[in-house]
Amino acid sequence: MKGLLQEFDELGWKPWRQELEALLAEKERFISEVDGNARRLLPLLERLPQIPGVAIDLAAETIRIGHQADLDAAQRAELREILMEFRHWRKGPFSIFGIEVDSEWRSDLKWNRIKEQIAPLAGRRILDVGSSCGYYLLRMAASRPRLALGLEPYAPFYCQYLLLQRLIGESCVHCWPLKLEELPAMAGCFDSVFHMGVRAHQRAPIDALKQLAGLLRRGGELVLETLIVEGEGEWAFCPPKRYAKMHNVFFLPTVACLQGWLERAGFDNIRCIDRTWTSSEEQRQTEWIKSESLADFLDSSDPRKTVEGHPAPLRAVLLAERR
Repeated sequence: MKGLLQEFDELGWKPWRQELEALLAEKERFISEVDGNARRLLPLLERLPQIPGVAIDLAAETIRIGHQADLDAAQRAELREILMEFRHWRKGPFSIFGIEVDSEWRSDLKWNRIKEQIAPLAGRRILDVGSSCGYYLLRMAASRPRLALGLEPYAPFYCQYLLLQRLIGESCVHCWPLKLEELPAMAGCFDSVFHMGVRAHQRAPIDALKQLAGLLRRGGELVLETLIVEGEGEWAFCPPKRYAKMHNVFFLPTVACLQGWLERAGFDNIRCIDRTWTSSEEQRQTEWIKSESLADFLDSSDPRKTVEGHPAPLRAVLLAERR
């Protein structure tokens, strides 16, 4: 957690070092001493295999760590048991010493939709808000950015990142267990900000977008992927109670509404590069999760609607540049 702080002088982030050191020290104390999930999971990291020179492929759709032949049968059985303890594997997929971690989301499908349309990542300072286990951070690392920093406040997902990073040891990738709202106002510190799958859960969307704009340098790129609603004009649907069984979905805007929010937040050159209905190919239940998935969130008699009768999940990707 502290490794990146040693590079602050080179990054030009020295003004925020003291504040972040104090904040991350408190988060580390909470995770290691208080959070029940983390206290269960962190000791398992010491049981991971330590094999030097493991082959890594971060550019593959299924991120590959090592080969099946690197471990004997007993080692692979123990590793699979450890990986199962880290469920719910929400983002992926991964192949870890030949063990196929079939995550709930086929995150490679989303990455394939955007990777050729975003600004090239080589040499850039990247922030990924809500980075989960770090699948996208690791895919970004294949492009050799200067830095790929994730924010993931949910301890089980943050622990998944720690597991993967311990096996991979990718020096340009870091993750902090922070919410976006907890990050200091690090003005202009990033060249690219990814905000994927988070916006619908924020109560004040324009305020959140303004914070993202402040973190970007002028001309820096925001990659925003979010739930939307079909329709013309600038309006947003506010689910009255739950949406697809989620209690924390507050606004589903039209693309035009979302573009208006981005303009008010300080962005221009705004364009929508993709609209995709969430399908069972991309989100589904597997043995690597411990909860319901898309099929349980949709009306069994009409998959165009959620179980509450709302429009089924439609996601859009917008790119925008900070003015």
